[in-house]
Amino acid sequence: MSDSPSILIVDDDQRNREMLAEALSQAGFGVDIAPDGVVALTKANEVTYDALLSDIRMAPLSGLDLLASFRKTMPEMPIVLLTAFGSVDTAIQAMKQGAFDYIAKPVNLDELVLTMKRAVEHRRLMDDNRTLQRAFSERPRAASLIGQSKKMVEVFKLVGKVSHSRTSVLIQGESGTGKELIARAIHDNSPRATHRFVAVNCSAIPDSLLESELFGHTKGSFTGAHSMRRGLLEEASGGTFFLDEVGDLSPAGQAKLLRVLQEGEIRRIGSNESVRVDLRIIAASRRHLTDLVATGRFREDLLYRLNTVTIVLPPLRERLEDIPLLAKFFLARYGDQKEVPVTSFSSTAMKSLVEYSWPGNVRELEHVVERAVALAPHAILSIDDLPPEVLQKNGGNSDHADMFPGTLKALQKEQVLKMLESTHGNKERTARLLGISRRTLYRLLERYGIGKTRSSIESEVSDPIES
Repeated sequence: MSDSPSILIVDDDQRNREMLAEALSQAGFGVDIAPDGVVALTKANEVTYDALLSDIRMAPLSGLDLLASFRKTMPEMPIVLLTAFGSVDTAIQAMKQGAFDYIAKPVNLDELVLTMKRAVEHRRLMDDNRTLQRAFSERPRAASLIGQSKKMVEVFKLVGKVSHSRTSVLIQGESGTGKELIARAIHDNSPRATHRFVAVNCSAIPDSLLESELFGHTKGSFTGAHSMRRGLLEEASGGTFFLDEVGDLSPAGQAKLLRVLQEGEIRRIGSNESVRVDLRIIAASRRHLTDLVATGRFREDLLYRLNTVTIVLPPLRERLEDIPLLAKFFLARYGDQKEVPVTSFSSTAMKSLVEYSWPGNVRELEHVVERAVALAPHAILSIDDLPPEVLQKNGGNSDHADMFPGTLKALQKEQVLKMLESTHGNKERTARLLGISRRTLYRLLERYGIGKTRSSIESEVSDPIES
C-alpha cells in the first residue's frame, strides 16, 4: 500500500459518490469510485485498497451482499457502510456480519473523514501485526518477543508503524529485553528487508579498531592491511545498520558516526575517495542517553540524529502477564529435545516464575527454562527444578516448606494429606497434583511418619515442619 491511503467508494447515486469522493480527496485519501457492487469486486481484485466505503441499498448487489463477498475473499478489508438515518436494524446486521463501522445518512463529512481514518489505521495495524507474526515464526529467537501485555502490544504497534519509513530509531531497555530482536523485526518488515542487517556492539569494539571496522581500509594503509577491506557501514548500504549499546561509543567514535549521518558517505582508511552509503540507522542502549548527554559523555547532536523515534522496551517485571506465555514458549522449544519430553510446569513452579523479579529479563527466563529442562527427571517442571535465585523471592529454600497456600505449616500438612487420600496413596500422582517432585513429597511424608494412620498423623499436625 502507498503512503497515501486508498479508498474505494461504491454508490449507485452519482452525485452522492462524487460528493463523498471530493470530501475524502480533500482529506488526503486516494479515492477510486464504482457505480455498483459488481464493478467494485472487479476493481478490488485488480487494485489493493486500504478500505471500502459502500452504500447499502444498491442493485444488483447490496452493500450487505458486498460485505459478505469481501468477508470471504478479503477478510482483512475494513468496510464502512452508508445506511439510511434511523435504520438501526440494518446497521446492527451489518456490524454482526463484520462491517468495520456504519455512517447514517445524511452524511456528516467530518464524521466520514474520521471514520475512514480509523478504518485505514485498523487495516495497517492488522497488516503490521500479521507481518510481524510471520517474521517471528520464521526466526526462532524472534518468537520470544511474544506478549499480550499492554506495554508490549504498544511496542508491536510502534514497530509496525516505523517499519515502513526510513526514520532513525532508538531502542531503549534493560539488558535482555530483546532490543536487537526489535531492531531485526523493524528491518525484516521494511522495504530494506532484501538487503543486509548489520549489527555492531559498540562496547565490544576497541576504539583502536573502530575506524577500520566501520569504514574499512585500503591495501597497505597500515601494518597488517594486506588487502582492501570494506567496512561494516559500506556492507550495510541499502539495508539497516544496528548500533547496539551506542552509549558505550567513545567520543572519537561518536564524532565519526555523526559525520556519516550528516554527510551520507564514508571514506576508507588510506583512501582519498568518498563512498556514498544508503543507511537506515537503528541504535539501542541500556542506559538513558539523555543522562549521558547531561554528564557530557554523549554528544547531544548525535542523540538528535538517532532518536527520531524512540521505542522503550519494558523490563519483564513490568509485564507479568507475559511470563507464562514466554515460559511455555521456551519450554516448547527445549522440552522436545529430551528423550522424555518435558511438557508443562507445575502450578507452584509457574507461580515462582511470575513472582521473581528477573533482573536479566527475557534472556534470563530463557536460560532458567533451558536449565530446568536439562535437569528435570520428569515431564512436569516442578519448583525443585528451578535455580535457587528464582526461589529467593519468597525466601524459599531447598525444602520448600512454604510452597503451599496459607501461612501455617499445619495447613500445608493438611493439604498433602488430603491430596494423598484423594489419589488413594498414589505418591507420583500426589506429587504431580501438588506441583512438587516425588523427592520433595517423600521428604515431607517422612516428617509426617510414612505408614501411620491418618488419625495418628493428624495428631502431629500442630508440629510445624522444620525448615
